[in-house]
Amino acid sequence: MAADFTLACVLFDLDGTLVDTAPDLLSCLNRALNIHGFAAAATEAVKPFISYGAAAMINASQPTLDEALKAEILDAMLNHYQHNIAEHTVFFAGMADTLAAIEAQGLKWGVVTNKRKRFTDPLMTALKLTERAACIVSGDTTANPKPHPEPMLLACKQADVDPKQCVYIGDALHDISAGKNAQMKTLAAVYGYLKPGDAPETWGADALIESPKHLSIWIAEQSCR
Repeated sequence: MAADFTLACVLFDLDGTLVDTAPDLLSCLNRALNIHGFAAAATEAVKPFISYGAAAMINASQPTLDEALKAEILDAMLNHYQHNIAEHTVFFAGMADTLAAIEAQGLKWGVVTNKRKRFTDPLMTALKLTERAACIVSGDTTANPKPHPEPMLLACKQADVDPKQCVYIGDALHDISAGKNAQMKTLAAVYGYLKPGDAPETWGADALIESPKHLSIWIAEQSCR
């Protein structure tokens, strides 16, 4: 970590990092599968692909289906999800305290996600986070989603911070790549939705974060440098 690093803003990926959306996403997937005559998906087979979007979840659950049927299931899943956005979604254990600690230190925080705005905004509202976040950037807010730096840089503009004073935490390789592409510090959330074969220690993140409490410790350490 560079000695001259001054932390001003903590940016989060949403699904699998800031909040545990798996229960709602899996419920909506299974409802869509049921409508189309398929059995519920195995949680352990699908959950690791949440960070890669609903289409990836469907492909993990029913890889042999033709693309037209997958598209029908996707449409049903997303329509149901939009109307049941936060029935079971919760913060990861300790994350509420971490956000409070970030705010208490006078730091800004925000969200940069590849989740589409039609889902991001109502989810943030349901969790009462919209007014607290200094920035919210969705996967379709900019022309290019992560790992492109464009959404990262827009988040910094919204929050009025320098990218070099930000840290980005996410649970997928494209999250770490996005942060690095924007010249931010990066943290890999290994408590998130890692998929089989993931090796976060090889992603080039500045640290591996095992829990929200661990993130709080990392943030506190920056003020002591």
